[in-house]
Amino acid sequence: MATGSWAKFPHARQAYAYGGAELKKHWDRLHRGDCEPFPKSAALQEAWRRYHAGDFEGAAEAGAAAGVEGYGVANKATAIYATYLEKSAAKKTKLLEQAMNRGEEAIESRPKDANAHYFYAMAAGRYSQEISIAKALAQGLGGRIKAALTQALKLQAKHADAHIALGAWHAEIIGKVGAMVGGLTYGAKKDAALEHFQKALKLNPDSAIARIEYANGLATMFGKEKLKEAEKLYAEAAKQKPLDAMERLDVEAAKAELED
Repeated sequence: MATGSWAKFPHARQAYAYGGAELKKHWDRLHRGDCEPFPKSAALQEAWRRYHAGDFEGAAEAGAAAGVEGYGVANKATAIYATYLEKSAAKKTKLLEQAMNRGEEAIESRPKDANAHYFYAMAAGRYSQEISIAKALAQGLGGRIKAALTQALKLQAKHADAHIALGAWHAEIIGKVGAMVGGLTYGAKKDAALEHFQKALKLNPDSAIARIEYANGLATMFGKEKLKEAEKLYAEAAKQKPLDAMERLDVEAAKAELED
């Protein structure tokens, strides 16, 4: 059971409750981004129900309790919660470190599971943003994140979320060290970032986060030159219809950005 130490999802959970057969009925749409297979285990189905409804702590605890098979839902719940709802920088970093550690264990245990690699990269990417991209690069995280995302896409070419993350990886490297150094030292390319963002939107056209990260990437790599295009993407993201708690948080983030 969740201990209640995590902040609560600030919107109505019942809007995103998928009881009984409803979870499987909506699974393909809910997981169009990460291509997660529908779980056979009733315990993991319940963990994912909690995740989709915004009980991120309950989902993380249930997933972790299920062992390596449940680390995917545990890590996704942890990363989304840390990104959007945790206010303490220290706690956020600790949670993401825990997810990274679980992710490394999942990769070792389930090397052919695309999401073992992706959810590790997701947690590591958020951790890198928290401690600063420069520090993350110095720790060698840049290369590990890229390798994990590349492997996820090798195992599942239609993984839209991995395309989003890899697009963001290229953009953030360029934003931190510049296009020349980013290209020569890390293999980061503007064209590659754009290609990944565009592929993600093609694979998951209803995705708010694909548009948000695409907009962020444009602003990071091109500045004012692409400002109008970035604003258009944010406006589109704000108009998407969320089907679960994560998507609701994405849409609300886009709305907040437009208000700034």
